[in-house]
This record gives sequence, structure tokens and C-alpha cells, in this order.
Amino acid sequence: MASPDAEQPAPTELERWRDLDMLLSRPGNLVEATFDPSPGLRDLLGSLVEVLVVGAGGLGCELLKDLALSGFKKLHVIDMDTIDVSNLNRQFLFRVQDVGKSKAEVAAKRVMERVNGVNIVPHFCRIEDKEIEFYSQFHIIVLGLDSIEARSYINSVACGFLDYDSSDNPLQETVKPMVDGGTEGFKGHARVIIPGTTPCFECNIWLFPPQVKFPLCTLAETPRTAAHCIEYAHLIKWDEVHPGKPFDGDDAEHMQWIYSEALKRAELFGISGVTYSLTQGVVKNIIPAIASTNAIISAACALEALKLISGCSKSVSNYLTYNGLEGTHIKVTEFVRDKDCLVCGPGTLVELDTSSTLSDFIKMLEEHPKLRMSKASVTHEGNNLYMQSPEVLEQMTRPNLSVPMFELLKEVPYTTVHATGMAENNGKKVSSLRKLRVAFKGIEDASKMDTTLSS
Repeated sequence: MASPDAEQPAPTELERWRDLDMLLSRPGNLVEATFDPSPGLRDLLGSLVEVLVVGAGGLGCELLKDLALSGFKKLHVIDMDTIDVSNLNRQFLFRVQDVGKSKAEVAAKRVMERVNGVNIVPHFCRIEDKEIEFYSQFHIIVLGLDSIEARSYINSVACGFLDYDSSDNPLQETVKPMVDGGTEGFKGHARVIIPGTTPCFECNIWLFPPQVKFPLCTLAETPRTAAHCIEYAHLIKWDEVHPGKPFDGDDAEHMQWIYSEALKRAELFGISGVTYSLTQGVVKNIIPAIASTNAIISAACALEALKLISGCSKSVSNYLTYNGLEGTHIKVTEFVRDKDCLVCGPGTLVELDTSSTLSDFIKMLEEHPKLRMSKASVTHEGNNLYMQSPEVLEQMTRPNLSVPMFELLKEVPYTTVHATGMAENNGKKVSSLRKLRVAFKGIEDASKMDTTLSS
């Protein structure tokens, strides 16, 4: 009998993928109608399907690993952050020597070293820095984000590719599905977003509570919690003692000073609970993360991605929540899509005169009661009509501002355009993409469109 400590031989290629091949080659009662079981389906998915992972943090690291081990071989990952020492306890792809390096680049390298045949292209930049067409190449987008604003932006981009027929039914060839994961401590969620069919992120934005903000008068006069004392030291006391000196949340001496002042404040008002870790969490808005929760939610997201692409099983409908605080509790809730959603709907209708110029149209977007979009860039069928930036594109497209939209849109009675600009989202001005249905007044065919949303 071999010793349990003896090194086991590495699995062969067939052994490594045995279970996945079995799943993809057998029919069943829960499969999608489009599922075509085949022993070669894994290789087909690996060679054809391109997946974008947004975020390379705690959840993103797990997603890259799980997707690579689920047969996906063409992966991209985008993240603007660099690795910090505090990341190492849960972002398992990173090492001490990686501190200061790009998360996307290091994560891609580590996964490719461990999974043969997978190719991961890293993108070390903001998601807004990529052209909209960059996102069009992907068959599915998987999100591992900790920001409402970032989720909202990617959601608007994916929904922006969605087109509808004359009866306002989504055209399936334009659907770009997303799987969104999120974790906080022992809790997490995995949701499936199929634009035009399930609710998009914007349809259920109310699921996310507003960010907690403390009135300055409470901090200065009547603190009641440890967080009040910490924010007093951070927002008020620091500027009093260090006028003109910016606070650096990544500087250990700065953070220690805030912690010490918060302790003094807490003792003065008889408040307990101020700790160094809580100080970091309040000041840097750190969301508590646990590695096991990331692993569980990532597994759920990777499985949903595989089901959506292959049809080997019906996808979850449509919001899975996990709570591991006391035992394990998993629940699936079906939310309803908002048919009038500005993002995943057929598009907000804007009626124009045939003489209205592109400049008039952009001004109209600022005044539209549902849009309120400023500094808009406008595209049509992949062509830039006007771009606010970079400067070279602004100069190239500036002459279009004085040209009638009817002429720029090839004199069709109605069509769809996309506008990118700053719009209010969850109480903040953030970068947003909106789909707009443009109809020209006095043109006979334009009457076919629903005009209930006209400006």
C-alpha cells in the first residue's frame, strides 16, 4: 500500500477534464432547448467563446481560476488597481513580491502558469478608458466588482448592444449576457442578467442601499458610535491639526494618527468599539471580505457562465443569495424586469425636427427630464458623430455639430443612437451610456414608433 504522503502522479489531460466532458456530453431533463451534447463541446467552447472578467480582486481572482478550469480558454481581465499588502490575505493569486504591481497582469500570469492552454489578456486601466467596441467582442461578461458605479457602467455598455425588432422584441443575436457576483463578509450574491429578458442592474438598483453619510454636526457635537469618532478625526480633526496637508489612507503613520484621535474622542464621550481595523474600514470604505465567501460565489458565477454559453442546464432565475453567517443559507429570488428601463429597454424616444443639428440634439439630452445627460458623446452604428474626448477626436468630429441630425443619420425616419456622458445615478453624477431612439417629426414612417416617451 502506497504511503499517503507519497506524491501522486499529475492527472492526464483526459482525467483533468473528465467531469466537465461528462456534463457537456450527456442530455438531461434540465438542459436548454438549444443544448447539443457532444464529447467535443468543451474544445469548441474553449476555441470560440471569449469571456471578459471585470475586476481582479478577491472575487476576480477566484473567477479567473474557476472559468479557466471550466473549459474557457479565451479570457480577458480588466482592473485599474495595483496590489496592496492588505490584499494578500484573500486574493490568493498574489504574493508579497507582487505588491505595487497591476492586479490584472499578475492574476492573468498566475492562472496561465497553472492551467495549460488558457490565454488571459490583462488590461490595466479603468473600464471607462476602453472604447465601447472593445466590449463587443465578448460573448459573456462576468463581474467581480465592489462598486455600484462600475456595475452600472458595464450594465449600460452590455445593454447598449441590445437591439429590438419592430414589435419591441429583443433580437437574440444582439444579447450580451452578464453574470454579476458580489460578496460582503459571510454574505454574497450571484445574479444572471440577460438584457431584454431578465432585469438588468438598473431595473433593480433599489436593491442596493444608499451609502451611509454622517452629518458633520453629529460628528462635531453629538457622536454616538465608534464610526462617528473615527470620521470626526478623519474629516474634522485632521484638517485642524494639519492644515493644507492631504490625508493619505495608505500611509500607516496617517492612519495611526486617526486611530489615536478617534480613541481620545471615544473616551471623551464614553463610546467603545474603536479599533485600528475599524478605523481602516471606515476611512477607506473597506468592505469586509472572507476568502471562503469569494470562493463560493465565484463557483456559482462560473457555473452560471458555463450554463449560459453551453445550455447544459437552465440558468438560475435570476438572483441567488448566500449567507454563511449561521450555517449555510442559499435562496433564489426571481425579480421582474422594468419594461420602461432607460438602460435595457428599447431606448428612450427623442423626437427631432429634420432641421435639428447635432448640437441641438446634445443640448436636448441635457434638458430631457429622464436623461439629464451632460457632456454627451454620440455614436451611430459604430460611427463617431461627436466625441467629447480625446482632443484629437473632438477636433475631428466638431464640424458635425452644425450638421442636421437627419443628414448625419442618413435621412432614415427613425433609428437608434448611443450617447455617453455624465448622468445622475443613485444620487451621483457618473459616466453613463444611454440608448436613444431618434424619430423625425413629419416623416411618415416615424409614426410607427411609440411616442409616449417623446421629449
